Amino acid sequence: MPERMTIATAAPAAYGPAMTPIAGRAEESQRLLDGLRAAGAAREAALTDLHALLVRGAHHELRRRRDLLAHVPHAELDDLATQAADDALAMVLAKLDTFRGASRFTTWAYKFVLLEAGVKARRRAWQDREVVLDDASWRRLAAAAPSAQQSAEEAELLRAIAAAMETALSPRQREVLTALALDGVPIDVLAERLGSPRGALYKSLHDARRKLRAALADAGHDLGDRRGGDA
Repeated sequence: MPERMTIATAAPAAYGPAMTPIAGRAEESQRLLDGLRAAGAAREAALTDLHALLVRGAHHELRRRRDLLAHVPHAELDDLATQAADDALAMVLAKLDTFRGASRFTTWAYKFVLLEAGVKARRRAWQDREVVLDDASWRRLAAAAPSAQQSAEEAELLRAIAAAMETALSPRQREVLTALALDGVPIDVLAERLGSPRGALYKSLHDARRKLRAALADAGHDLGDRRGGDA
């Protein structure tokens, strides 16, 4: 997209004391929206200002996740922020016709860069970490000895969960549930490693949890009181 090449190197607008330069002012937010819907110089100026806003938003989100990225050089963080802003801008432009004014335009646009920066932060944090997709690793639930704080009832429930995972779930469902729920792999990282859409992983996770709850209920374990409702 040629216009993205132009704005990526443009000088950012001057920032005020707020976290974003224009999100706090309704008239400036409307000016941006009008500019994006215009042509020529007005559109180019709006693209430059919006990209600057998104870069700042990306940096804010990456700083918020600095515990994940403590090992990442500052220059690389700058690059991640620019990538997130570029991708967010492309999403904003693609969805511009869907904006209905329920919130300020800049607030609406800001959500896209928070999402993109979060995804990039998680992927970078896991870049050098191996994701072990071991279908049998879930058996440690039953094998682990109960801790001093763990009641006999809780230990029995863990054994029941392990048994239900073996009998009620498919290998793929066990793999996805183990990676996401037990090993803490972010879903966008798992999607990238498996080459699978996030939606497909969400469905596998949802189906696995539903089957687990049904199997545990059949075995006499009611999780409603523990979890406050369906997972």
